Amino acid sequence: MSFVSVFDVLGPNMIGPSSSHTAGAAVIAHLAQKMITPPLRKADFTLYGSFAKTYHGHGTDRALLGGIMGFGTDDIRIRDSFKIATERGLSYSFTPCDTETEVHPNTVDIRMENSEGRVMTVRGESLGGGKVRISRINGVAVDFTGEYSTVIVIQQDKPGVVAHITKVLSEANINIAFMRLFRESKGCTAYTIVESDGHFPEGIVEPLRENPNIKDVMIVEP
Repeated sequence: MSFVSVFDVLGPNMIGPSSSHTAGAAVIAHLAQKMITPPLRKADFTLYGSFAKTYHGHGTDRALLGGIMGFGTDDIRIRDSFKIATERGLSYSFTPCDTETEVHPNTVDIRMENSEGRVMTVRGESLGGGKVRISRINGVAVDFTGEYSTVIVIQQDKPGVVAHITKVLSEANINIAFMRLFRESKGCTAYTIVESDGHFPEGIVEPLRENPNIKDVMIVEP
């Protein structure tokens, strides 16, 4: 028998009518914006399934925009996220898609561009009760929830890179809860995602980047 916590029943503290369409959307965008250096200057959202059909009426658009600006699910500023985004100079768009149907019904693709011109895309799925799953980063299939402290390493798929990552984390006395490698194909760009039940210490990024095949390192705290 699976365990269901009281938080799965009650859902998260949130602004908006739906834990899936509002809170989950905010969480996805909040996680996404942690993967790119701020400030953002543009955010484009492509919505699928029920997100595409009800995003305006359920406040999914406001929640996504609030999350991408760093607002939590219970932040009252979500109600005014359109106005705040305009004041911050953040351009945005929402595009419903009804041609791609083989996706989770509450799915959004987020394309982010920061002030340096760097672009990153993230796909997230809202699973209900405010829980989410990140299923793609820059078009590469991945899988993590953001419920744990997470380090995401973007690397060239070369021998010794994963060993370097585990060595650095071991020397920092980090307890690994989950560790998975995702890649486009052999020898191409890969993503090592490490989730820990503790927080990653300050200064962990620099030693990880010492390997020449590591392109970038991102820390995503829950």
